[in-house]
Amino acid sequence: MEEKIKELTLLLLYLTSWKENDLPGEMRRSWKGYPFEVLNELLDEDLIRGSMRSKSVYLTEAGIKEAEELVRKYVGNIDNN
Repeated sequence: MEEKIKELTLLLLYLTSWKENDLPGEMRRSWKGYPFEVLNELLDEDLIRGSMRSKSVYLTEAGIKEAEELVRKYVGNIDNN
């Protein structure tokens, strides 16, 4: 169950994320209103980045790739520009 919670948290971070011009590469930003223990696991796996004081996190390229696979797994084909 913990693995599904982590997957769904990453999926929600991705689905609610936005692109900003000042971020490198394909990184996206999302608000971090999720359990800190799950966010810490995603941080340890380098799927997200951000400081503890920040109210938002950045999805790394690896995080975006994993999240896009989770979209196909849980939601199917959608277009999230």
